[in-house]
Amino acid sequence: MKKFTTLALIISVTMSTLSFAETPLLDERQHNQKHRIGQGIKSGELTARESKHLIKDQRQLHKMERKAKSDGVVTRKERARLQHKANKESAKIARNKHDRQKRAKARN
Repeated sequence: MKKFTTLALIISVTMSTLSFAETPLLDERQHNQKHRIGQGIKSGELTARESKHLIKDQRQLHKMERKAKSDGVVTRKERARLQHKANKESAKIARNKHDRQKRAKARN
């Protein structure tokens, strides 16, 4: 019985620790932003240079997220920083997709 109680305690602590390190909303945002960048590349709304910078910024956001999760807990301050960075990146995507620059079409 004592082994079962100890095992249950270990599992509950592990599960609670994992839930603090999760960022499902941010993960969904990152997925949507990657999709928006891909759509912009495909449609020609983003130039090669713009897409390169946006992809680099997405990698940077992912790196920040991994660093925040590294200790097993994402604090409020870390979440706020991640959300702020995601907001900035989202605005950059929108601005670059809707500016007057277009990707040059290939000539035959």
